[in-house]
Amino acid sequence: MKTISHPSVKERKARGKSARVDVPPDAHAGWTPARGRPDPVRLLEEQNTTREVDLVPVRHGRMMVSPFTFYRGAARIMAADLSDTPTAGLHVQLCGDAHLSNFGGYASPERTLVFDLNDFDETLPGPFEYDVKRMVASFTIAARDNGLRKRDAHDATLAAVSTYRDAMAQFATMNTLDVWYARLSEAELLRAIKHAARTMTRAGNGGGAKAAERAAEKNAQRAHTRDSLQALSKLAERIDGRYRIVSQPPVVVPLRDLAPSIGRSLDEMESYIHEQFRAYRKTLQDDRRHLLERFEIVDMARKVVGVGSVGTRAFIVLLQGRDEGDPLFLQVKEATKSVLEDYLPKSRYAQPGERVVQGQRLMQAASDIFLGWTKGVEANRYMYWRQLRDMKGSAVIEGMGPTELTFYARICGQTLARAHARSGDPIAIAAYLGTKDRFDHSIADFAERYADQNERDYRSFVAAIKSGRLQAVEGV
Repeated sequence: MKTISHPSVKERKARGKSARVDVPPDAHAGWTPARGRPDPVRLLEEQNTTREVDLVPVRHGRMMVSPFTFYRGAARIMAADLSDTPTAGLHVQLCGDAHLSNFGGYASPERTLVFDLNDFDETLPGPFEYDVKRMVASFTIAARDNGLRKRDAHDATLAAVSTYRDAMAQFATMNTLDVWYARLSEAELLRAIKHAARTMTRAGNGGGAKAAERAAEKNAQRAHTRDSLQALSKLAERIDGRYRIVSQPPVVVPLRDLAPSIGRSLDEMESYIHEQFRAYRKTLQDDRRHLLERFEIVDMARKVVGVGSVGTRAFIVLLQGRDEGDPLFLQVKEATKSVLEDYLPKSRYAQPGERVVQGQRLMQAASDIFLGWTKGVEANRYMYWRQLRDMKGSAVIEGMGPTELTFYARICGQTLARAHARSGDPIAIAAYLGTKDRFDHSIADFAERYADQNERDYRSFVAAIKSGRLQAVEGV
């Protein structure tokens, strides 16, 4: 039987202050690669052994675009590096891959747009610093990729971590249920952007502020149009009165084209899909299962997604409700062992798909009602299910100027703090972070040093492609 302790606020503060003595906030500065650091290219090669062979070159092609896209696909490399960094012993549910492109908007069950973390393939309990360092370093790398001055890159980086610390201090003062129900809605986000724009205008930076405001409003408007109907118009065609997914290889390959290539008949594949679908429905709440049972499967396809995920199994399923004008697209993604599980305790969930779903539910203020999981048809393959497009939107990082990137850094820092406060102890973490900026500058120093290492790893990666050690297909 699990025993739950309930320390007092005073005891929780004391725990954070004690950790501050054991691992001072400035201990995170001065990072250097560990002696005997694994070859980053070899780590990627090891990941490729379980991926779709024909998609591995696509993954490499997407990663070689820039040091920033390389960083997006290098979660395993950074997990190895983080394992040797100091930690305060204050654990939370980690996103595991909290770079700035894994934040965005989506629809809550109440059909309002919220901003939150949106990728949990690597989620696992662990030291809160791991997520903070991955997020903050991504701002340094993105700023460099966008050609920002060193000072502007530093300001954006510092904004991400200082906002995390300030937000955690605020969550430490809130009641437990208030922390749990906290969320960043579309209205709150746009109000914050307008307020920031007015403040920057008074400070003489009105042009950049107004551009950031217009971009945010445009992204929000676009997100409202991204639903299953919009996906139907982009991904499907109507043949003989029924919709089917359009073939766009190698990014989208319908089941009818995929089955022969893997030595299965179409009937066999359709049987597998329906079997998986029934197993997936059992992982949903009763009311949501009842809702999903009103839809029937129409078609399915393999669909390449992301950067780091390319090569893992990923599919889309087209379902139909009352008629062909009532579509629902689901995404089915392979869940593998988290890259953090080589360095942290294994997940309590034996099924990696459940690990992803439960981690997501714990960290997000509101989650997709269709989140569920299944064991794949093949041995040691596991999947999780969710809606493909449900008002999902993300910021366009490429081309962001100093003002936009710094504001976005604050939004992401606040969001990560809220996600950590839900699963961890905000009082202890806030006490550890303190009221001064020692932690901020220490993490910013780490981020700049890690950005340098990421560039060196990127060059090694590109050299491996040019030498023929790795294969890459660009532009897909």
